[in-house]
Amino acid sequence: QVHFVESGGGSVQPGGSLKLSCVASGFSLNHLAVGWFRRAPGQEREGVSCISAADGTTHYGESVKGRFTISKDNAGSTMYLQMNNLKPEDAAFYYCAAKGSNHCDGNWIHWGRGTQVTVSS
Repeated sequence: QVHFVESGGGSVQPGGSLKLSCVASGFSLNHLAVGWFRRAPGQEREGVSCISAADGTTHYGESVKGRFTISKDNAGSTMYLQMNNLKPEDAAFYYCAAKGSNHCDGNWIHWGRGTQVTVSS
């Protein structure tokens, strides 16, 4: 059974940094495209980043390009999201997730319970 556990969320001031982690069990992060999406209260789900399992390319949402970096370990068990220069609009619950194929298009089909990120002064 696929199981994701996110950690690393918290409260930071604007301009600060956080590193989110996601530990996967029952599943290798190398077998499907994996990444992060976020959801703020009252807003739609927003794709943040994705790593293709086909060729390892990374993809980012326009709002986080240049500030966030996705990575995963070679064992395919842990994924990370380094978030720098955080802005108030980045505040949301962040979920690690897997797509239904090894490419970053398509829908998320598995995700964890999320970790909350708060950005305020």
